[in-house]
Amino acid sequence: MSSDFLQRPVAKAIPAALFASALAASWVGPAHASSHREAPFIAGLPQVDGTDFYMFNSYEPGRNGYVVLVANYLPLQDSYGGPNYFHLDPNALYEIHVVNDGGAVENITFQFKFQNTLDDNQLAVGSKKVSIPLVQNGSGDVATPHSSALNVHETYTLDVIYGPRATGTPMPVTNTSTGGTSFDTPADNTGQKTISNYVAYANHHGWDIRIPGCDGIGRVFVGQRRDPFVVNLGETFDLVNIKYPATELNPAAEFATVDSIVDANVTALELEVPAACLTQGKGPIIGAWTTASLPATRVLGAVTPGLDGAQQASGSFVQVSRLGMPLVNEVVIGLKDKNKFNGSEPKDDAQFADYVTNPTLPALLEILFGAAGVKAPTNFPRTDLVATFLTGVAGLNQPANVTPSEMLRLNTSIPAVPAAQQSRLGVLGGDNAGFPNGRRPGDDVVDIELRVAMGVLCTLNLGGCAPADAPAGSLHYTDGAFIYAGYFDSAFPFLQPPLPGSPNPDNAIKRGAP
Repeated sequence: MSSDFLQRPVAKAIPAALFASALAASWVGPAHASSHREAPFIAGLPQVDGTDFYMFNSYEPGRNGYVVLVANYLPLQDSYGGPNYFHLDPNALYEIHVVNDGGAVENITFQFKFQNTLDDNQLAVGSKKVSIPLVQNGSGDVATPHSSALNVHETYTLDVIYGPRATGTPMPVTNTSTGGTSFDTPADNTGQKTISNYVAYANHHGWDIRIPGCDGIGRVFVGQRRDPFVVNLGETFDLVNIKYPATELNPAAEFATVDSIVDANVTALELEVPAACLTQGKGPIIGAWTTASLPATRVLGAVTPGLDGAQQASGSFVQVSRLGMPLVNEVVIGLKDKNKFNGSEPKDDAQFADYVTNPTLPALLEILFGAAGVKAPTNFPRTDLVATFLTGVAGLNQPANVTPSEMLRLNTSIPAVPAAQQSRLGVLGGDNAGFPNGRRPGDDVVDIELRVAMGVLCTLNLGGCAPADAPAGSLHYTDGAFIYAGYFDSAFPFLQPPLPGSPNPDNAIKRGAP
C-alpha cells in the first residue's frame, strides 16, 4: 500500500447513537498489556519503557477546563522489589508531546529530567562510621517530602518547549509551593513500617505549577502507582489460550480471567494543564503521545561510589520509546518494525501505513478462531482503522487539516463525564468523553479496539465500509478482564496508590495456604 493512501479523504462523522447500537453476539478475544515490554529492544530497558498513556478532560469536581495527561513507565514492578526500588533513569529524557494544529509535529513538549541523590547515611559501629545498606535509615516515619528518614531522594525538573522539541528552547516550570524549579517524588511504597500512611504522604507530592506562556495554575505528580492496566498475559500470548465460555450478556464473563499484573506497580508522570494552554486558540482538538530518549553513548567504566555505578553517558539523545494510542506497537506493528516504531515520530508514520490499512491481527484471530465463526473484515484498505488510529474520527476528534499520524486525540470541548456515569466502552457505549476520544483510566481499550479491529464500524455503515465487509463485526469481543472507572480515584492523580511491599497483599492469593 503506497503512503499516499493516507492523504485520501477520511471517513464521515460517526454519531454517538450509532456507536451505542446493540451488538448482538459474543466471543472471547485476547487481552494485551498496553505497552509492557512490547518491543525487543525496550524490553531490556525497563526504566524507559512506556507502558500506558492517558489523556482526558478532568472529571474531578471543580476542575472543568483542565486536561489530564498521564505517562506510565517502568513496567511490572514487584512491590517487594527491594532493597533498591524503582527510580527512573537520570540520564534519560521523558517527554509528553502535544499537537494542536492538526499536524504531525509537536507544538508543545513537556520534558521531565530526574536526579537521584544519595545522602550516604552512616552508623557508628564500634569506632567507625559505616554506610548503611538500605534506602531508609530507621530514624522515623517517612511522612513528608525529602524526609530525613530516607537515604536516597529522587527529584525532577520539568520544562516546557514550544515548537519542535529539537529546535525549541526549554523553559522551566515553576513549583508554586517553593518558588523553585525542582520537585520531589514520593519514595516507593516499601511498607507501613517505613511509611505509615502512604496515601497522605504521596499526596504531599502533588505540586501546583506555573507553566511559562500559560495563564492559570496546573498540577504535576510523579511517583509510583498501582498499574492501572488489566491483562491476562500468560494465556494471551500462548496463542490466546483462553478456555472459558463468555458472553457480553453474562457479566461474569468480564471477571473470567486472571489479571496477571494485579500485584504490579508502575511509575506515573502526571500533568493537569488548563485546556486553553494546550489548544492555544487553534481549535478544541489536540493530539499527544509520550516518548523516552537516552544519550547516544553509554560507556561502562570503573565503578565509583554512589548510585550510578560504572555508567557514563554522553552524546545527543536517541528516542527509544514511543506511545500514543494503546496497543499499537503491541499488536499492530510487525515484529521486525517494533524497535523502529519506538524510535520514530508521527510525521514519518506513512512508513507504517500497511500495518493499519492491511492489519494482521484480524487475520490471526480468524486463523485461531475461524471454526467458531470468527472472520476477519475484507475491506482493504481499512479506512475504518485509518480513522480510528491515524486521523481521529470525523465529527468526534478529528482536527481540521489533519495529517494522518498515530497519536491519542482528544476533543477538549466535549464535557467530561463523572466517574459514576462513564461507560467502560467509551464512545462505543454512547459516552463521547471516552476512548477513542482521549483515554481515561477506566476505558476498556482492549474490548474497544478488538471490536473496532474486527469491523464494528462497518456493521454500522461507518468508516467507509459496509456490514458485508465485516462478517463477524457484530460479535461482542471481550478479553474477560474487567475494568471500569470505579477502580480509580475521581481526583488528581486518579491512579490508585501503589501496592505496599510489606505486607505483600497478594502473597496468599498467589501461593495459597501451606
